[in-house]
Formats: sequence, structure tokens, C-alpha cells
Amino acid sequence: MRALFYYTAHGWSGSARAFAVAARGLAARGEPVLVACCADSAAEQSFAREGIEVVTLPPDGTIAGDAFRLRNVLRERFVEVVFLHTEREQLVASSAMRMAERGAIIRRIPAGLIATQGRSTKLASRFASSRLLFTTDEDRARTPGASGEFLAPLGVDVSKVDGVRATARTSLGIDMDTQLIVCVTAGSARVRAGTALRTLALLAERHPGLRLALVGQGADQEDVHMHAAALGVSSLVYFLGERDDLPLVLAAADVGWVAADGDDAGFACLDFMAARVPIVSERSSLVSHYVPDGIAGVLLPPADPSDTAAAVASFLAHSDQRDAMGRAGRTRAQRDFGEVAMIDGFNAAATAAGDRASWAAR
Repeated sequence: MRALFYYTAHGWSGSARAFAVAARGLAARGEPVLVACCADSAAEQSFAREGIEVVTLPPDGTIAGDAFRLRNVLRERFVEVVFLHTEREQLVASSAMRMAERGAIIRRIPAGLIATQGRSTKLASRFASSRLLFTTDEDRARTPGASGEFLAPLGVDVSKVDGVRATARTSLGIDMDTQLIVCVTAGSARVRAGTALRTLALLAERHPGLRLALVGQGADQEDVHMHAAALGVSSLVYFLGERDDLPLVLAAADVGWVAADGDDAGFACLDFMAARVPIVSERSSLVSHYVPDGIAGVLLPPADPSDTAAAVASFLAHSDQRDAMGRAGRTRAQRDFGEVAMIDGFNAAATAAGDRASWAAR
């Protein structure tokens, strides 16, 4: 089974990380894998640092042009299965497979989402066989007709963050005695990081040692800086932006705050728990899937900032409670969300989709 992971976004994200974990895991089992991504992008650099073989493609091309270029990769590398995320990627890869006369598609659905079928997907399904790969049972159940599709839960290697707290603090230039909330945000979900900023503004006077670090795609954009400045807390905030060393950054936290969606939110929950960091977050079905309320963290209903600040202040004041939640989160991440189950899911999907009989049936 020869698998290719097709990823066309320029930035690093939770979805890119899911592909990196799967590609490394399959390669470690002796399977030939490679990643095709945009040249000169943050994603290319991060995949390469993971030790994964990368094939680069020109960015921002047309669907036809991208399909011809990908066809050449499929033929030259004898690719049998292509993993991807978006409808556009599916149309490009399916067209390439039609021309190369080989292969099947596995479209991975990020955590918390359901599969949609637009015009591109319907057209792509005429060119190449395709299957779906979900992240949670709940997502699969919410997608009509998907009960027989594949499952690969997100997973982390908890050992990678053992004993790294001091190193993480030093790398960020943060003293060990600083009380630090790290808020993970990304894309359009970063508007929810405003709640963390307003909470900081309300708590700053009574908690002079409290600081907030914002990390994720868009966390260092101008509108975020302006929001912090308007609240008078710019000097108390670290604007870290997009990072590909997220587990290390999150290990520096005393409290984790999740203000993201999809795979970014899922990995944030797991990274915090792996590092024994208790979590504060607005309640959602996705966060609740990973974080049991009152056990590994505190899940809050969307509320007035003053109510949220009161809840966070109470949380900060009880270190014994936070320590117990951190230990419980670590146990849950290690027991229920290891990388092996995730890699097994990708492997099972690739093995089934690589059955040439299914290609002929199309």
C-alpha cells in the first residue's frame, strides 16, 4: 500500500498535524508514504522537520493544472491511496487518478465536523472511488449514510511533553513564578479569544502575576493586538501566532484555554491533558468529547465576561483542584487517546481503499 497525503493549505494546522502523525506512523511500520504540499510554505517546512518525505507542488494553481501535476506524482511513485481533507483537493486528486488510471481517495473529516457533498465532491466521485475517514464516532453518526465509513481518533504521544515545562518557559522567556494561561485559537474561531482577553482585563488588578499567551493561526494579527490595547492588557499578553511546536508551548501553561474549532481544538485539549495542564473552555460538543467537565477541566456556558472571570478566578485560587484535574487529564490522554489507535485507523482505511477490486468496480 503506497499512500500519499495531499495537503494544500499553506499554514500549519491541526489537520496538517494529523497527517504528519499518520504519515510518520505508517512509515515506521514499513509502509511507503509521502506528502504532497505547496512549495515554500510553512506546511512544507513543518512536514520536512517531521522527517517525512515531501513532494512540493506550485501553490495557487488551477484545478486542471494541479491535477496534471499530481497525476505525474501518482504515476512516478505508484501511489495507490490519497488522503486529503477538502472538496477541492478531492476533485484535483480524483481527476489525477482518472488520468493515471490508478488509486482511491480517502477524505478525512476534521474533528467536530460532518461530511458535506457539494458539486465538486459529486463530480469527483465519478472519477475515482472514495471513502470517508472520521475522527469521532459522534461525527460519523451525524453524517447521513456514513455508518460504514472509517474512524481514526486523534492521538498524542504523552511522553513527548514529560519534563519539558521549564524548557518551555525558558524558550518563551516566561519566568517560572508567572501564572500563565495559554489560549489556543485559530482562524475565525479567534473571536472567542476575546473572552480570554476580557477575562484577563477583569482579573489583572487582583492577580498582578497573571499573564495570557495567545497561540494559533491569527493569534498575532492586528485586530487581536488592537483588542488587547483597547482593554489595556497588551503588556500582559504574549502574541505567539502560529507555531508547529504547540505541545511544547502548551506545556508551559498553568491553565489551558481552548478557543478553537476542529482538529486545532482537539489537539489543544489532548496536548494540555498530556502535559497535566487543567483546561478552561466554553462548553461545546467537541471539547466535551475530550475533556470531562469537573474532572480534567472546567467547561463554562457562553456567558457574560464578568461571570467567566469569576469562574476563572475561583479556578486559579484552588491549586489542589487544578493539580488533580491535570493528573486526571494526563491519565485520560494516555489511556484513551494514544497515537497507536490513530495510526491503526489510517492503516485500516488505506488497506481497504487500496483494494484494486474497488477501483475496478468504479
